[in-house]
Amino acid sequence: MSRIAVVLLNLGGPDRPEAVRPFLFNLFNDPHIIAAPALVRGLLARLLAARRAKVAREVYARIGGGSPLLANTQAQASALDLALMATTVGSGDEIRSFIAMRYWHPFTDVAVRAVQEFKPDEVILLPLYPQYSYTTTGSSLRVWFQEAAASLQAPARIVCCYPSEPGFVAALAALIRPAYERASLTGRPRILFSAHGLPKRVVEQGDPYQSQVEMTVAAVVAKLGIATLDWQTCYQSRVGPLEWIKPYTVDEIARAGAERRPLVVVPIAFVSEHSETLVELDIEYRHLAMDKGVPRYERVAAVGTHPAFIAGLANLVRGARGATAGLCPPGGERICAPQHGRCPCAT
Repeated sequence: MSRIAVVLLNLGGPDRPEAVRPFLFNLFNDPHIIAAPALVRGLLARLLAARRAKVAREVYARIGGGSPLLANTQAQASALDLALMATTVGSGDEIRSFIAMRYWHPFTDVAVRAVQEFKPDEVILLPLYPQYSYTTTGSSLRVWFQEAAASLQAPARIVCCYPSEPGFVAALAALIRPAYERASLTGRPRILFSAHGLPKRVVEQGDPYQSQVEMTVAAVVAKLGIATLDWQTCYQSRVGPLEWIKPYTVDEIARAGAERRPLVVVPIAFVSEHSETLVELDIEYRHLAMDKGVPRYERVAAVGTHPAFIAGLANLVRGARGATAGLCPPGGERICAPQHGRCPCAT
């Protein structure tokens, strides 16, 4: 009989208006986000958090004052536990999911203590970021190992990424199809696969995120099997003066409006609903689409607790159990091109 702790790694989000500024400070004080000496980074983080807190509070006010990300992640953890339990009945194994948020409660140190009390024989680290980035999964893993180094003796297995995991892809395709059919009533739709952006220099430094987003899109397009499918990968949530990876979602919405094309907008890198989907995609980009003349705007839901996605996560956990290596990319082999030096398989 074994005890397996599955740790879901996620971003976290402010749970009330008063939490917005400290949440932003935690975000900007991450060396994976701002690569500067600690003292300089701390000063910059305070400045940026103070400058952006008002706008961010207004964003969260539109969805009730706080982020729904924790509640959504808890629902995913419960669904995953049920899926894993169904395959361990009679084996005597006990598998339990825990949540470790990077920038707000429950923080990683809280998750480490909860896992320690569980006394696992093995720990599986499962990011809720399907596509690996140094700025997301990389940051969460660094903090996990810092916090766990002195207190957890159980071996840890890492599911570093799963951009083309069949359950994830099937869930996306299943959610897209009805939206595509509705959009087809007003013309030939274009699907915008919208992912959170990154500064271009992060990708140039070897981050595989953009490449893995493209892997996900290619897998979903193949799964849809629509011969005449019109689609575009694009990136949202750009902030600051730096150049970010392109094309930008706002530009693609404007292009679709000029061509009078109905749009199906898919959050391709978000597995839960939060401010970037509920405000940016649902409200701001919808208004932009109407202003630009888009005849129909359909926003596809995040995969959330879709059965196919949860089954896919369960398969990833089962594949990682007992792995001889600590790192478990899909299929057990590196999927990133050689130029992606920040792929965890390279480091």
